Amino acid sequence: VQLQASGGGLVQAGGSLRLSCAVSGRTFSSADMAWFRQTPGKEREFVAAIRWNGANTLYADSVKARFAIAKDNAKKSVYLQMNSLKPEDTAVYYCAAVFGPKRVIWSNLNNPSAYDYWGQGTQVTVSS
Repeated sequence: VQLQASGGGLVQAGGSLRLSCAVSGRTFSSADMAWFRQTPGKEREFVAAIRWNGANTLYADSVKARFAIAKDNAKKSVYLQMNSLKPEDTAVYYCAAVFGPKRVIWSNLNNPSAYDYWGQGTQVTVSS
């Protein structure tokens, strides 16, 4: 299984970026997917998650109303649209997956230990 994250970069505060995570090796349509982020010396932090069928999403309070997660089963990809970026959004962003029939229970969607597969990370830097 491979998760390939891309789309990071340097952007000014208030700007936007769209992260992509392309998945191969398993049935993508069965996957619960999530984005996490991490800065040096800190634990991995939940950003957003989406159910296998796209019907339900969950966001960290810090990104709610600014970020949007979406899943395209035809392209076997999950996306994170990030708007109104702030310097505190600077981090390495990781995509994560759990493939069906295994499911992440709702209360555990924000827990990195619930996910079996991880991408390599993509750096997002927001300048003030």
